[in-house]
Amino acid sequence: MLDLQTINKLDAKSVGYFRFKKFDADNYLLTNEVGQYVFLKENDFKAFITGKLSSKNKIYKELKANLFIKDEAYVPTLVEKYRERNSFLKFGPSLHIIVVTLRCNHKCIYCHASAGDSKDKNLDMDLATAKKIVDMIFKTTNDAIAIEFQGGEPLLNWPVVKFIIQYAGEKNRLEKKNLQFRLVSNFSLLDDEKINFLMEKGVHFCTSLDGDEETHNFNRIYADGNSFAETVKWIKKIKEIYAQKYKGKKKNYYNVGALITVTRKTLANYKKVIDTYIDLGLRSIYLRYLNPYGFAVNAKEKIWYTPEEYIDFYKKTLDYILGKNYQGKLFLETAAVTYLRKILLQEEPHNLDMRSPCGAAIGQLAYNYNGDIYTCDDGRMISRMGDEMFKLGNVNSNTFEQLINNNLCKSICLASCTNGLAGHGDNVYQPYWGTCPVYNYSLHGNIFPQMANNYKWQIDEQIIDYLFTKLHNKKNRDIFLDWAKRAKPPVKVAK
Repeated sequence: MLDLQTINKLDAKSVGYFRFKKFDADNYLLTNEVGQYVFLKENDFKAFITGKLSSKNKIYKELKANLFIKDEAYVPTLVEKYRERNSFLKFGPSLHIIVVTLRCNHKCIYCHASAGDSKDKNLDMDLATAKKIVDMIFKTTNDAIAIEFQGGEPLLNWPVVKFIIQYAGEKNRLEKKNLQFRLVSNFSLLDDEKINFLMEKGVHFCTSLDGDEETHNFNRIYADGNSFAETVKWIKKIKEIYAQKYKGKKKNYYNVGALITVTRKTLANYKKVIDTYIDLGLRSIYLRYLNPYGFAVNAKEKIWYTPEEYIDFYKKTLDYILGKNYQGKLFLETAAVTYLRKILLQEEPHNLDMRSPCGAAIGQLAYNYNGDIYTCDDGRMISRMGDEMFKLGNVNSNTFEQLINNNLCKSICLASCTNGLAGHGDNVYQPYWGTCPVYNYSLHGNIFPQMANNYKWQIDEQIIDYLFTKLHNKKNRDIFLDWAKRAKPPVKVAK
């Protein structure tokens, strides 16, 4: 084990800034500010920090190439890479989540959004509010805009979804921004007219698919039918219509996105979950764990698990996915891909929950059905629990500038910069993870993370730990590198 006496002999003239930890019995893991990493044996580590590595040594050359050793190019190269990695700070919000209704025709056991009754039209957005929201969105300084329809079930307010798509498209003829639309829906209210319109307008489809039929229907209760059967039917139909209509001219355009929310029911069924996704032609899965929002808070007896149980599930599932890739079946786990892009490519994938600072307010805004504006969709979910902590303003009474200059926006940025946070700033994984002020607030009543009993922190750290364990194997590393290169960020940030 490295002793304090050796650390005190650090050669500050030759050694660049790094964080480290004893990774296993044979290796230390070192990372730097731009996400480069190396594994060193103890003797090599001691020689490195005391400046005794020969410049002809292979390890010395690797350390120098990865910006752990100072030379005349060290500072300008580090600054350039750091600036590029954090270039998103130059731009305004790119993701705009619009809740056109809080009504839903499902009663999902974990519903983070606390969706309302399907017949309560008081929870619908009107056209006047929708128009003002679109006008507000185009005030962003970002050249890339993604408008995402959430709910509730957005198709319950189809006229407003349709209006927003048409009006935003008209505005963009003048604005000429990189404009995308996404529909996040359970698909149960789709029909041919809606699909044809959405496809003509280039809308991306995303749904919730909680794995096999038994698990999905346990989690996602649908009084009017079989939720799993409805979802699967429309996933297949969307692909069929696209294949017939466009014959592949829009590459990868309608490879439907699907999200899973992992509950206790999922843990034992991980193989069925992955097999279901692969059988449907889906190419990735995001093993999203539960958050302490909405209906999930009151369903702990039925659906929750410990961080240890989730990590055991995650490791088994990732190993199963890797096994599929060994057999030549390309299939990705999205949380892993986000971290791997940072670890292997030193890129920021712009997954807003895993950024430092996080994407709340500066990367995304969430617009409620009544025009209220929140730092993010998670902040809007806290509102449904009776707490307006994350409300920035309202489209009827605030300007875009007032939203961004709001003290809440500044506080969220400060609370999610992991560089100076206890438990994060000195951690070897600091370059790779983020923290969520909304999650922290929901759990501890404080937007700054409290490490004790912070499940997100425990889970995220162990996921990264497991990825680095897997990276020791060349076959895994080759697969991971392929995943990282294939994956694209959710929104292309203008440069």
